[in-house]
Amino acid sequence: MSRPFRFTFILGLVALATGLAAVGGWRYARASAPVSGPIVLISVDALRADRLPIYGYRHVRTPAIDALAADGIVFERAYSHSPQTLPAHVSLLTGRLPFETGVRDNAGFVVKDGERTLAEMLRDRGFTTGGVVSTYALRKETGVGQGFVFFDSDMLPAGPDSAVGELWRSSETSEQVAERWLDGADTSRLFLFLQLSEPYAPYVSDVRPADDSSYDAQVVRADEAVGRLIRYLKGHQLYDRSTIILVSDHGEGLGDHGEQAHGLFVYEEALHVPLIIKQAGAEGAGRRVADPVQHVDLVPTVLDLAKAPGSGNLSGRSLKPLLERSGRLAPRMIYSESLYAWYHFGWSELTSITDGRYRYIRAPREELYDLEIDPKQQNNLAAAAPGELSDVSGIIDSFRHELKKFGAGVAIPQPAAISVGEREHLDALGCVGHGPATPQSDASISASIDPKDRFAVVETYRAAVRLGVARRWSDAINLLRTALREEPDRIDLWNQLATFAGQAGRDDQAAAAYKRILALEPTSAHAHLGAAASLLKLRRLEEARQQAGPVAKAESASAQERAAAHALLAEIALARDEADTARDEAVLARAMDSRLPMPAYVEARLLYDQGRVSDALPHFDKTIAELNAARGGPMAELHYYAGDTLSRLKQYPQAQREFLEELTYFPQNSRARVALATVYRKTGRMDEASATISALVRFSPTPETYRLAARFWETFGDPRQAAAVRAEARRRLSERAPQAGSRTQQ
Repeated sequence: MSRPFRFTFILGLVALATGLAAVGGWRYARASAPVSGPIVLISVDALRADRLPIYGYRHVRTPAIDALAADGIVFERAYSHSPQTLPAHVSLLTGRLPFETGVRDNAGFVVKDGERTLAEMLRDRGFTTGGVVSTYALRKETGVGQGFVFFDSDMLPAGPDSAVGELWRSSETSEQVAERWLDGADTSRLFLFLQLSEPYAPYVSDVRPADDSSYDAQVVRADEAVGRLIRYLKGHQLYDRSTIILVSDHGEGLGDHGEQAHGLFVYEEALHVPLIIKQAGAEGAGRRVADPVQHVDLVPTVLDLAKAPGSGNLSGRSLKPLLERSGRLAPRMIYSESLYAWYHFGWSELTSITDGRYRYIRAPREELYDLEIDPKQQNNLAAAAPGELSDVSGIIDSFRHELKKFGAGVAIPQPAAISVGEREHLDALGCVGHGPATPQSDASISASIDPKDRFAVVETYRAAVRLGVARRWSDAINLLRTALREEPDRIDLWNQLATFAGQAGRDDQAAAAYKRILALEPTSAHAHLGAAASLLKLRRLEEARQQAGPVAKAESASAQERAAAHALLAEIALARDEADTARDEAVLARAMDSRLPMPAYVEARLLYDQGRVSDALPHFDKTIAELNAARGGPMAELHYYAGDTLSRLKQYPQAQREFLEELTYFPQNSRARVALATVYRKTGRMDEASATISALVRFSPTPETYRLAARFWETFGDPRQAAAVRAEARRRLSERAPQAGSRTQQ
């Protein structure tokens, strides 16, 4: 070898060694340097992994998610621990399983103060933390906002045209809130948690099976919100430095195994979720990981990337070795559960584990599926004939043994009591059924009800509630009657029927439903009070008093229930012109619940009923002021009477305000809506008057509201409109005529 060539060769080796050392040093520096740019966690509600193009679906376009996947690492088998929004997100944000956090359902559970969330851990490392959620299920009161300096869970309030207020907000709206927070954060060392509502169950229409194309359309809306956030990050030179995680809380049934939405079952469609992790600098871009991973792995992964100290009680493992290709994770069983059937219907709970190849479900009739050859889980290997079962009996025994390791010794906790308002909101979100549950031993599970055998009841119930929220009460009531034929002793079904009957103005049916509840549960204060309120509307005053009276004296009733009973007795006394009794009951109601301004209200009503509206007005004002000061719940009819008093005094702007306030809290109050239209008419605002009357029959299409609407138009000299309203009422009545004979279970 000549000297010049030898010299060149040596220089080349030196350069190569230097380059390799530099690359190694760079890699070491990247591996050892903590993430200092933004960490963004995007959770898309109810998004099935197999409904995205990155997982092979071909009937929808999601360019933003596709681009994020191209810059990141796609995990092909990521799993949720619960098919319900709150428990899933609590595990996602704490790194702990549901039986460890104690949050086992959407209703009646909150995050305990002792739980440390990812936001708290990152805040302790100097990160600015912000959370924006899009569903009532994750409202601030649930505790998921722990550790966030900024947490926005504000939904639009109830209004004159909504029964329970907004239960979710659009992904677009939430993304805009996130952008505004980012604008004011004044640092790139931040953690943003953005939860998007689509494609949550509003895509499901009344009682028909879910329309796949509608679900796909909602997926597109979620993708558009993701795209807007990415464009924002790029426009502010933050994207390349950002660590972005996109995941879903759970999947969606879409009719697989009979469930349209989610919450009841623990099959793959409910638990297999998308997961993309885009690292700073797009490290590892375009790779796919086949190893099974889980929600609880994300907290230790983020903490590892940020070099932040984690809690010692995390259940997951850092995915950093998979992100860096520096190692593999030892195989581990992934646990999931649904206690929805247990808490809401008193049926068996469902628990499940998977190793990525098999999914085992513990139920009264246990299930085992080979996910490689049966990804749709149609062939239950545990249900094979005895001769065939021997081939998989060892696998089943192994999974039984492994599942016992999860939550061993942890009793199923009872949910806390929730308010009527919370119950209405959660019902509208699909969390229907309020059956009491008492813990069962393992030995008794075989004797309990398998949700697989009763899912049709849940589907009918959910569909009825959706119809009720859409104010299609006749259809909702008919569906509930269908469910009651299968479950005639379900108190929650009767409660729901009574609620819808009352909203539809069918107070006789509501009273009958409450009496059926009392036949099943004679000490139910709620049913006694509901029956009393319905009978009061029917002017069956003595019967109403007989229902409310026992609750007022019952030692087993809560102070609030006894206060409500005394308030009803005061209303009954007013209707009977018994002034002294009304005053006495008002004082007793106030004594039981200091937030109830019943004495001032009774004085106002007594003067109002005598036609002394000028004298009554100060008492109505006092009642409203006391109620606001005590932060008590809204009182039915209070703002209506105050508004009517002001209207009679020709104080129309103030009257309008009071009627709108009444309709905000009690949108079914037809008298308030007609009175509001009258104020509009008297002040020359005929377009608003017409719109209000149209809303009356649209929002509450009952025979009574049609009569009120026709009478309104006649009073103001428009017989043509009155005739049109009566014709519409006859048409609707004829449409329902074939169902008239369907009354059952009275």
